[in-house]
Amino acid sequence: MHVITNFTAHAGAETMLARLLHSSDDTRILVVSLIGISERNLRISANPRVEYVALKATRLTSLANATFKLAKLIKRERPRVVVCWMYHAMIVGTLSALLARGRTPVIWNVRQSLDDWASMTRSSRAAVTMAKWLSWHPTGFIFNSARALRMHTAAGYRTRNAVVIPNGFELPQLPSPRPRTAKRIGIAARFHPQKDHLTFFSAAALLLQAHPELTFVAAGSGLSWQNPAATQMISAAGLPRHSVEMLDEIEDMASFYQSIDILALSSRTEGFPNVLAEAMSYGLPVVTTDVGDAASLIGDGGLAVPPRDPAALAAGIQELLDSGPARYGEYAGAARRRIEEEYALEVVVRKYADFLNSSKTTADRKSTAM
Repeated sequence: MHVITNFTAHAGAETMLARLLHSSDDTRILVVSLIGISERNLRISANPRVEYVALKATRLTSLANATFKLAKLIKRERPRVVVCWMYHAMIVGTLSALLARGRTPVIWNVRQSLDDWASMTRSSRAAVTMAKWLSWHPTGFIFNSARALRMHTAAGYRTRNAVVIPNGFELPQLPSPRPRTAKRIGIAARFHPQKDHLTFFSAAALLLQAHPELTFVAAGSGLSWQNPAATQMISAAGLPRHSVEMLDEIEDMASFYQSIDILALSSRTEGFPNVLAEAMSYGLPVVTTDVGDAASLIGDGGLAVPPRDPAALAAGIQELLDSGPARYGEYAGAARRRIEEEYALEVVVRKYADFLNSSKTTADRKSTAM
C-alpha cells in the first residue's frame, strides 16, 4: 500500500510514485491518496495491478476522518507494507496503522530537505514537527537525497534503518547532444515561495543587459499572465514582458525541454529536484541553486550556485552562454551521460523493491520474536 498526500499534483513525488507503479510487477498494489487522483498520474502509472482510493480530505479538519477510513482499510486489506509519501501522509498513515492495531511495517518516504524553513507553508511546518514526534514508529525511512537524511536526523527524526534512493528516469530517444548557441533559458516549477521565482526573474533581467536576444520560458502551475502575483514579480525584477513566455502548467514536458537550451532552477529548498534530471536526460545543461542534492545530482552537466542570489544565478547562466557552442555541447553530453549512468529508472525500481522486501523481513522477525 502506498499512501500519498495528493496524487493529483504534478510534482516530483507524485511522478516518481507513478513511475514506480508503472514498473512494478507486484501482484496487487493499493494507492491511497488523502486528497485525490489525477488522470495524468493514472496515465503515467498505467498498471492494471494497481487499485486507487481517494479519501478526499481537502481540508485539515477532514484529516481525522481520513485517518479512521485509512485505519479500516489497513485492517481489511492487511498490506505487506505501507509506504507513506510526504509529511501529511506520513502522519496519517502512521496513526492509521496504530489504530488498525496490526503489525504492518510502515515506511516513511521523505521527499524534501529542510534548507529553508521560512519558505514552507504553516501547514507544512506543523506537519514536519508532528512527524518528528511520530518518527519512533516507522520500520524504515526512504530519503530521496542524502542532504535530506542528514537534515532530518539533525532535526531530531529517529532515522533508523534509513536508505537514500534517488528518483529514477526513463531516457528519451534523442540524437547525440550537439554544439549550439543557447538562446532560450527555461524554468519549470510551480509558483511557490520555495521555488523563488523572483531570483530567477531578477537573474534574467541581469542577463538581458549582456544578452538582449535571450528569451526566458517559465512553466509550472501559476506561471501565467493571468496570475497578478507572477506578473508583479516580473515587473519588480525589471524584466520586460516581451522577453518572457509564461506557459502555466503543461502536460507535454518533452516539448518544453526540447524548446529550451538551458534549464535553470532557483529554489530555496529541494530534496531531489526531478526537473533537473529530466532536463539533463534531454541533453540540456543546467544551472541550479545548491539546495537538497541538486549539486551532487548534476555532476559535470551544469553549475550550482548559492540560493537566493540573483547575481550568482545570472553568473552561472552567463558562464554557460559565454563558453561557446563547443563547450555547450560538452556540458550537454555530460548531462545526458550522468542520467544514463546514475539515475536510470530500472536501477531505482530495484532499489525500492530490495529495501521494502528487507524491511518486511525485518518486521516479520521482530513480530515472531515478540
